[in-house]
Amino acid sequence: MRKTMKFLHTLGTVGMLGALAAMLILHTLLPPTQELAGYVTVRVAISRIAEWLLLPSLGMVLVSGLLAMAVGKYFQNAGWAWAKLAMGVVMFEGTLLAVQGPAQREARLAESAGAGEASVSDLALSLSSEWYSIWVIALLATLNIVLGIWRPKFGRKAR
Repeated sequence: MRKTMKFLHTLGTVGMLGALAAMLILHTLLPPTQELAGYVTVRVAISRIAEWLLLPSLGMVLVSGLLAMAVGKYFQNAGWAWAKLAMGVVMFEGTLLAVQGPAQREARLAESAGAGEASVSDLALSLSSEWYSIWVIALLATLNIVLGIWRPKFGRKAR
């Protein structure tokens, strides 16, 4: 069971960081909003990556990490494991609120603008905040990997 949870945790992490990297790459390829057809295509692609890869991978990371803590007595007393859990909760909320939500909202707005139902001037208003949010989530995920490998001793030293 422990190896299965470790495998799922690692697989989810790979998917999550891959999704974040793909989203960053697509952000750099975003055409100007005046090139509406291209902008809509890239925005929808970013939204689909968030929906079909980022969120399921994040869910796999969180569930497998929680199950690993439940079945592994060692993890229950390890400060680094609790730090990973705390950062995992922050990553979950941050991903929903600052990455996936804005990606879906902008994709819907871009599709509406492409259909003539919304103004092109409403597009790309939160581009820099999305960019930074993706970087912050990727940094937190990387810090979680570092904690899992390094496993520092947190807490008081025995006297």
